Amino acid sequence: MLILLRKIPALNSLPQNGSVGIREHHIILNIENKIKNVFIAFEKQIFLHKFLSWIKVMALRVETIVDHLLHRIRKKAQQVDKK
Repeated sequence: MLILLRKIPALNSLPQNGSVGIREHHIILNIENKIKNVFIAFEKQIFLHKFLSWIKVMALRVETIVDHLLHRIRKKAQQVDKK
């Protein structure tokens, strides 16, 4: 108990929220902001949206290529029928 009474002034000088001031450094704050931005991106499903949009574009490209191939095949089939 006596030790606790002697340490009360030192305990009062400590920060109330338990931090020691390392969070106030600009490098730590930048890292925290970047991590928060990544979490926000995952929360809003931005990466999923971009991936699905890319898949949609690729599917449309493949569909266009298949359409051109079918058009050529039909054209050749008509030429064969004429002969």
